[in-house]
Amino acid sequence: MALRTWAKEFAGGTVSTAMARLNARHPWSHNDHFHSWILANLPQRRHAALDVGCGRGDLVTALSPRFTAVHGNDRDEEMRRHATARCAGLPNVTIDGDPWTETDGRFDLVTMIAVLHHLDVAGALAQVHRLLEPGGRFLAVGLAPPRSAADHLWDLASIMTNPVIGYVKHPWPSAETPAPPFPVKDPTMPLDDLREIVLDVMPGATIRRRLGFRHTIAWTKPD
Repeated sequence: MALRTWAKEFAGGTVSTAMARLNARHPWSHNDHFHSWILANLPQRRHAALDVGCGRGDLVTALSPRFTAVHGNDRDEEMRRHATARCAGLPNVTIDGDPWTETDGRFDLVTMIAVLHHLDVAGALAQVHRLLEPGGRFLAVGLAPPRSAADHLWDLASIMTNPVIGYVKHPWPSAETPAPPFPVKDPTMPLDDLREIVLDVMPGATIRRRLGFRHTIAWTKPD
């Protein structure tokens, strides 16, 4: 987090304040931004999908026309309430807050957006491995604190491009009422450490740094 701290304090904080005002005028959801990446990387077989930490149900809604059944799971009651209302007209969607690791179902897709750092990583990945059908895909978007030089460079790129992406997505100042905030937890596991655990549980997984202070994980369970 050192670069982010330095950016906030640089020039007495005036630059950071100006950037924050610009970002607030042209806001964009760093998590929702990756829905298109998930939709572009779906498995060939599309019977059942599970979105862990489904939040307000936006990704579940996007997956609904592409799968026979879609299940959204979130332990936060407020998020489940919004997701249930969001998906009320979708008969193939279910939302609940039961422990997702205890389900006996099998899925062709398991997704997590900004969720994995809330969980015991190795245990959660092992459960995903168990729940996926052969040929099924795990697609995750995550956060990790910067540690290596490469991490800090990507952090700098994200800081610089954040307002640009916001302006492209929303060229006019936003007048929308902010949506209910997601439950937030700062990540503690650096990406290099996360990569070791992911590759141990899911050999051949692809882990890539992304703009927007995010990384992605993609893995297909062998047949």
